[in-house]
Amino acid sequence: MAGIEDIEDFDGLDDGFEVEETLFKEARVVADKGQAPIRLDKFLIDHLANTSRSKIQQAADAGAITVNGRVAKSNYKVKPGDEVVVTYNTPAYDNTIVPEEIPLDVVYEDDVLMVVNKPAGLVVHPGCGNTHGTLINAVAWHLKDNPEFDPNDPQVGLVHRIDKNTSGLLVVAKSAHAKAHLGMQFFNKTTKRTYNAVVWGAVKDNSGTIVGNITRNPKNRLQMCVSSDASVGKYAVTHYRVLERLSYVSLVECNLETGRTHQIRVHMKHIGHVLFNDDVYGGDEILRGTNFSKYSQFVRNCFKLCPRQALHAKTLGFVHPVTGKEMFFDSELPQDFVSMLDAWRRYSGASAAFAEE
Repeated sequence: MAGIEDIEDFDGLDDGFEVEETLFKEARVVADKGQAPIRLDKFLIDHLANTSRSKIQQAADAGAITVNGRVAKSNYKVKPGDEVVVTYNTPAYDNTIVPEEIPLDVVYEDDVLMVVNKPAGLVVHPGCGNTHGTLINAVAWHLKDNPEFDPNDPQVGLVHRIDKNTSGLLVVAKSAHAKAHLGMQFFNKTTKRTYNAVVWGAVKDNSGTIVGNITRNPKNRLQMCVSSDASVGKYAVTHYRVLERLSYVSLVECNLETGRTHQIRVHMKHIGHVLFNDDVYGGDEILRGTNFSKYSQFVRNCFKLCPRQALHAKTLGFVHPVTGKEMFFDSELPQDFVSMLDAWRRYSGASAAFAEE
């Protein structure tokens, strides 16, 4: 389905090794040529998604971790070029989507589609580590009395996705025709999507375009990155403009021409402006500002106000698959985002007043 490939900020990166649901799952990682010596368990935590230190320790105790074909313990020091293979003994999860009574903010709904406003913290679709409590479980409950909608039918449901900790607008198709029609719009880049983000630093230009292929970060499987090789990764384009400058952060609007995994987060980091409180890309550290303890406390308070990456899918536009009418939706910034933004506005205003005295 074309539309599902064209996604931004997809939650739950494909591990690349879990081909099918079986009783065993194998992960293979080859250490980078520049890899500094590091404990095996720490190396695997850094490079494998959807795992934990306890799972790795269990695998090590069971002799299920090999380095270059030989069984290795957790304290083995990984060296450049080492091939590490982990075999997890884990039961397959049941990925059947069942209706769950979860609050759902429905912005618009008709016979063939619905637009919902997803809160931060909600995974969009069941997957490894998130088998229930997702947005699609909530949609299944909302449409449980609709005999035409089967949440387990891949021909209906979510047309695109956003990350667990990104809030904002998504469109759900109730019919196969609607999903195919909407999916082609995403594939052909005719949809209209803008995101609001708070990023670290003063963005130099008031507007600009970021072009760069996006691929998996070879040094950290939880991250994506811009490839230095034009033949590697997926072509991605992000247009941005600065909406507000607030001392050591900027509020920007991003317009997606393509929709790649973590696109906005990766592209903004690529130009030196990591998203505020993005724990995957280092934005949950103080990257700009002063060394004063009061400032450090202020930033930590802002992190608490918005305890996730400051990214919101604000607008969504598409052509209705049946009526042919242009549809456009705009959502309010969520309260956590607003509270953090207002705190920076107060800080910026106070700093400006102090500088004028």
